[in-house]
Amino acid sequence: MRTVDIIQKKRDGGVLSAEEIRYLIAGYVKGDIPDYQLSAWAMAVYFQGMNARETADLTLAMAESGDQIDLSQIHGVKVDKHSTGGVGDTTTLVLAPLVAAAGVPVAKMSGRGLGHTGGTIDKLESIAGFSVELTREQFLQQVNEIGVSVISQSGNITPADKMLYGLRDVTATVESIPLIASSIMSKKIAAGADAIILDVKTGDGAFMKTPERAIELAQAMVDIGVEVGRETIAVISNMNQPLGYAIGNALEVQEAVDTLSGKGPEDLTELCLTLGSHMIVVGGKASDVLEARSMLEQLLSNGQALARFKQFIAAQNGDSSFIDRGSGSSLPRAERITEVLAERSGYVSSMEAEEIGRAAMKLGAGRETKTTEIDLSAGILLHVKVGDEVRAGDVLAELHTNRTQAESDAVAELVRHSIVLSDNPPEREPLLYAVVTKSGVQRL
Repeated sequence: MRTVDIIQKKRDGGVLSAEEIRYLIAGYVKGDIPDYQLSAWAMAVYFQGMNARETADLTLAMAESGDQIDLSQIHGVKVDKHSTGGVGDTTTLVLAPLVAAAGVPVAKMSGRGLGHTGGTIDKLESIAGFSVELTREQFLQQVNEIGVSVISQSGNITPADKMLYGLRDVTATVESIPLIASSIMSKKIAAGADAIILDVKTGDGAFMKTPERAIELAQAMVDIGVEVGRETIAVISNMNQPLGYAIGNALEVQEAVDTLSGKGPEDLTELCLTLGSHMIVVGGKASDVLEARSMLEQLLSNGQALARFKQFIAAQNGDSSFIDRGSGSSLPRAERITEVLAERSGYVSSMEAEEIGRAAMKLGAGRETKTTEIDLSAGILLHVKVGDEVRAGDVLAELHTNRTQAESDAVAELVRHSIVLSDNPPEREPLLYAVVTKSGVQRL
């Protein structure tokens, strides 16, 4: 088997065999196949695409390139949830304890944030004492005992994906649906879940800018799940404005507490109930999403979801006392708050979610490079959502900052210009666009 023949076959629109795909990925990880040849293959895939079987074979080859987590010791159907990223995306902090309280085990390995997209592990480290590092035995035991554990991704998970992503980033082949889908799903499969629920974002603050492209990606990932025997469901959600009001690590932890107390933002609560309902159904604890939603709403209202969150924090050596004391009193706090004021009256017609995410990063809430040290107290607390009416002088947002006044003022201007005001109220956009399953696309 020769690499050049495989490149030529895909260049000419041919369908690669599982053996050819495994040969490519294994050879690249070992160093037998050079960057320039895999770059040529990636470009051929970018133009010619891959069918569902090829994409599934690529996913498995990448999953098998490193460690694979065995969750068979955990009782029940293990359901993982993955978001394609966004601004203010606090769903994991809410969903993990909420779904666990309903009896579906959540054994999750999460990453740190890079760029304007926050990482779940960084958010959890806002909680004093919280340990994101557990041994495999501790991880499995905790899930069996309380139904939930979230730890930092460790070990040699999907090295082929890391290598291939780095190559795609510098060869203009990132925006390939088969390559994106296999990248995401290879990590989920290596992490050992029985079923996978995907939150595929679309809009200004998302990688997929249109619902159509998001649905295309979702279908590719669901097809992979079908091919490899993992039930997979994708929900397409709106990221044309930040999710919830909080953007930044400690701020998002407090917003998660509010949501688990039944007092969270409407959009964050609705998305978590939707994703959680699908997790409950595939986890075998409800017959349909209506029954599952009713269960989750009850867990939010009767305090059991919040109680499970406290239990989860304590199990990983965190201090949950801030929950009972209120207002995030033991969470990291920035030195000052700078208010961003409306310069005119009107309606919030749109938000540039990606720019607001970048503004939070400039305050220290995100990483510009892998070595950037995060300020866990920094971030942005929005006071408005699209469609809200404001008067001149009203507070649009608060900057929680330890930066100099000049730096904070510059970020305030960035946020002010990212919240667009108009004379007339805008048309409301849906929070949810579609649900994609093996049966097809259900538009919402």
